[in-house]
Amino acid sequence: MNENFLELRNKIDKINIDILKLLNDRVELVKEISDIKDEFKVDFFDPIREQEMLAMVLKHNSGLLPNELVKEIFTVIFQTNLRFMGMNREKKLIITNKVDNSFKNIHQMFGIAGKEPVIIAGPCAVENEEYLDKVASLLTQNNVKLLRGGAYKPRTSPYDFQGLGKEGMKILSKIGKKYNLVTVSEIVDIRDLDEMLKYIDVLQIGARNMQNFELLKEVGRLNIPVMLKRGMSATIQEFILAAEYIAVQGNRNILLCERGIRTFETKTRNTLDISSIPIIKKETNLPIIVDISHSLGRKDIAVPIAKAAVAAGADGIMVEVHPQPELALSDSKQQLNPEEFKELMHSLAVRND
Repeated sequence: MNENFLELRNKIDKINIDILKLLNDRVELVKEISDIKDEFKVDFFDPIREQEMLAMVLKHNSGLLPNELVKEIFTVIFQTNLRFMGMNREKKLIITNKVDNSFKNIHQMFGIAGKEPVIIAGPCAVENEEYLDKVASLLTQNNVKLLRGGAYKPRTSPYDFQGLGKEGMKILSKIGKKYNLVTVSEIVDIRDLDEMLKYIDVLQIGARNMQNFELLKEVGRLNIPVMLKRGMSATIQEFILAAEYIAVQGNRNILLCERGIRTFETKTRNTLDISSIPIIKKETNLPIIVDISHSLGRKDIAVPIAKAAVAAGADGIMVEVHPQPELALSDSKQQLNPEEFKELMHSLAVRND
């Protein structure tokens, strides 16, 4: 090859290095802008600004490259910068910032003394006042401070019991006040939020709604405890990022709940991922509890699984309790009767007083 050919190649090599430097210079500026937007909680993607930049570039195009190719090149550059901004943000997640002391532990969140595991218990669904009163009385006798009960029940089949709705919330609120218990119930529709805030102390985001991002944003704007359950097919990182959606809006009262993930195993309803507990505790500022009812779908192994969860570092246990599980309108096989609940409490030696 002649010297002119090699010289042209060398010039291209130099231009490649120059382009790389300019791209990194651009990213540096993008990072500065990203940090400013983080400070003011502004969305980092601005489509209008992107269109303006692209129009300006095309307006100044006077070279051999046709506009459609220039547009492709700069679209890729913009997309790459967006990915960088996202990666940059993920490296500094609010909930993983170990020097941030604004997050509450589970005992601070619910005003419970001591350091022992917190128990959240109650029926799968609020069915009537009589049943719930019996459960609340049982919890009070065992020094349990949190009463759970579903007013709205997202079910796989549209023909299954869907909960009592507003009436269920009223019953839960009435019984909670009677026994001075903190009430926990699932919100399934963002349109019910204002109504639920009148009756419920802790909002639960269920597994099916873990990635309902608009719902996460809305509860993130509140200042009440939110219990976020892991999605049935969610990775731990997806679980963490779902919690970040809440935290980035300002709410620091976040409680995570491991409730098992879907695998090929059929001996339990879901496969309880014990490893998520120490990982969450190590990587985030958030407390995490374990739902031993929905993870197992059976109660004959509830006690050893609860012990294992606590041994792994869980901050608490959530369990379903019903005065007569065989008559329950939902999840009858996994709900403990009063005697089984007492056995669980005795095995954990929990005294939240």
